[in-house]
Amino acid sequence: MSLNHSDETHRNLLARVPSVTGRELPEWFEALEAGPSFLRFDDRVRWLRDEHGLAHGHATAIVHEADLRRAARNFG
Repeated sequence: MSLNHSDETHRNLLARVPSVTGRELPEWFEALEAGPSFLRFDDRVRWLRDEHGLAHGHATAIVHEADLRRAARNFG
């Protein structure tokens, strides 16, 4: 699975995460790091959806943004 929406939609989803979930993005990134060590994108999205009750779009945006930030740290 990959990101299937535009950059603008991604930014909009991320902006709404705190109000929809009650948690800020850094908290979600920490949850992903502390959660199961899934390597596949879709497994991490599914885990957020199943374990935390997130909508698919928000879970996808969180995982994608976490991957982008990790890549920036590793290659930046």
